[in-house]
Amino acid sequence: MSGMKMNELFSWIKTIVLAVVIAVFINSVVIVNATVPTGSMENTIMPGDRIIALRLTYYFSEPQRGDIVVFKYPDDESTLYVKRVIGLPGETVEVKDGKVYINGADKPLNDDFVKDEPVGDYGPYEVPEDCYFMMGDNRNNSLDSRFWVNKYVQKNKILGKVYFKYFKGFEMLN
Repeated sequence: MSGMKMNELFSWIKTIVLAVVIAVFINSVVIVNATVPTGSMENTIMPGDRIIALRLTYYFSEPQRGDIVVFKYPDDESTLYVKRVIGLPGETVEVKDGKVYINGADKPLNDDFVKDEPVGDYGPYEVPEDCYFMMGDNRNNSLDSRFWVNKYVQKNKILGKVYFKYFKGFEMLN
């Protein structure tokens, strides 16, 4: 091979390696790119939807009630879950007749994003410091904090805040 062709080959190799390094960096440090396999977040996120979560969000702020997050499932950390933050550290969460009450409030949370009229009584759950209580938007069909052995998600297990879904249509979520 001539010197000119070798230089061009090395140039292409450097470009491809740099692209791979940047993609790995973005996917492991900046974003979480995931497919949602179940209907636990219907109608906000449908089965098969692809989502993007920003990993950097909670380096600068705390998770807020209502945030949709990607996290390591507390009962099997090799599995990622997508749910909505309901209970914050130090709060008491109770579900009565399907409605969520925080710290014994007289009025339930505004949960107009919930798919169907929720049913059931659960709790009370006292959320430990540095932990969060998660629920799906499809409350009657969601394996969430109410049913886990380890009920709470530690802050350091939250991988990112979901900002949009991009497959089956683009939609901002938070």
